[in-house]
Amino acid sequence: MDIRLLLISHASTAAMRAGRFPADDPLDARGLAEAAAARARLSIPDGAAVFVSPAVCARDTASALGLGAAASFDEGLADMDYGLWHGRRLADLAVEAPHDLAAWTHDPDAAAHGGESFSQLVKRVGQWLDALNGALRDTLSEGVIPGNTHNVVAVTHAPVIRAAIVHALGAPPAVFPRIEIAPLSMVELRRARRGWTWWPASQ
Repeated sequence: MDIRLLLISHASTAAMRAGRFPADDPLDARGLAEAAAARARLSIPDGAAVFVSPAVCARDTASALGLGAAASFDEGLADMDYGLWHGRRLADLAVEAPHDLAAWTHDPDAAAHGGESFSQLVKRVGQWLDALNGALRDTLSEGVIPGNTHNVVAVTHAPVIRAAIVHALGAPPAVFPRIEIAPLSMVELRRARRGWTWWPASQ
């Protein structure tokens, strides 16, 4: 089955703007307004299968984009596990644990916080991408027609989208600091016989 996957990063949160690691924060008024404004800008196809990270900010974003009613929550799209750094300010960690923070920002295998390394995230997201075929068969009520292209929308987190790009390109996880994903940006991946490819997204 061919798949056109649109990965959308959730709207900005107060924690992001304060330089804090997330702690399952909901969208504030500013984030909700940004998501509502993005609804007209993002070219989201009608009738797409919709998957959403279980995080509150992703669910709020999906609702503001008009996708909430059709969404299936998927643990495979959950944000990176930041371990002991959940809710902590980067500025504080830069003083308390500068070497650990520096390693985490440059080494894909570093996870001094006791959570998930970026390499582990790439593996997890890659497994989600490769299992998407089966997930679609379970989700689409009218069944899957071989040879057709099926549209999928996934509302998730910037690190997850970075990991999806790395997996699709077969790139080494060490390239992750060179990929920037802004809030409410959309990345398009397509899966056909040759595997996953990265396409310019229509926004």
